Amino acid sequence: MELDSARRIFIRDFRLAVSIGIHDFERDAPQVVVVNVDLMLAPTDRQHGDRIANVLNYDTVHDGIAALAGSRHFNLQETLVEAILDLCLAQPGVVEARVSTEKPDVYKDCRVGYEAVRRKGS
Repeated sequence: MELDSARRIFIRDFRLAVSIGIHDFERDAPQVVVVNVDLMLAPTDRQHGDRIANVLNYDTVHDGIAALAGSRHFNLQETLVEAILDLCLAQPGVVEARVSTEKPDVYKDCRVGYEAVRRKGS
């Protein structure tokens, strides 16, 4: 019996200082990057029992993204998004991930970003 037909975990407006960009001035100091993540979870027939051991702990995703963002320089937002997708899809029960990044300080009149969606096994 399917108890949860549609489940997701999300992280919104996660602001991080990231070494990112192709220009010399972008390599001098980290830039603010805003990360948004939507994780679609596989249906389950078990109750969570109000126990963290029975669900995907979003601390794992949050802390993993923070560690990844601080791990190296990224030339492109596309590369950072792909790395976050890899991290998210490696989590148990995640079947699809949507990840976006934005660099809010590039222009005064808009934000620029990149978004990708990937299903497990794709």
